[in-house]
Amino acid sequence: MDIISILLIAIAVSMDAFAVSLCKGLALGKACFGQCVRIGLWFGFFQALMPFVGFYLGGSFHVYIEAFDHWIAFGLLLIIGANMIREANSDKSESLDASLGAGNLFFLAIATSIDALAVGISFSCLEVQILKPVTIIGATTFCFSAVGLKIGSRIGSRFNNIAQIAGGVILILIGIKILVSHLV
Repeated sequence: MDIISILLIAIAVSMDAFAVSLCKGLALGKACFGQCVRIGLWFGFFQALMPFVGFYLGGSFHVYIEAFDHWIAFGLLLIIGANMIREANSDKSESLDASLGAGNLFFLAIATSIDALAVGISFSCLEVQILKPVTIIGATTFCFSAVGLKIGSRIGSRFNNIAQIAGGVILILIGIKILVSHLV
């Protein structure tokens, strides 16, 4: 998998963490450097961990699905992307508190990185070397989360839905690219 595709996947899966960070920043009012680093480390670590776990889970049954793995990768990315778009367009408004405590961030980091687990399974199906994508996903999410907290503390949550929709569209397009490249 080329570096551009990996970077686009990293940006797409980091959009949930970015959106949560924006909301946390809005709730905080003013975010300091240490708080930005803290939220970046929590989200970045779990966004890197989940594809790694998904990769090894997917690897255990890859030999059985090799003939149609590109369809699985496409389907997973399509479902994740469509879900991100659906959540962005839902009327449900989530109210987040300003807490940046370990317990709060742990559950938010898990919740925002579930899609990265499925991406890891896709990487396994495509036999991607996992270390580079995991590092890029973690670093990208760190940056997006840290910056998201700072932006949220300054301008609010105006871009929350836009970020989630963009992330969803990117994942769907990458899924289509994977499918087309295996069918041609």
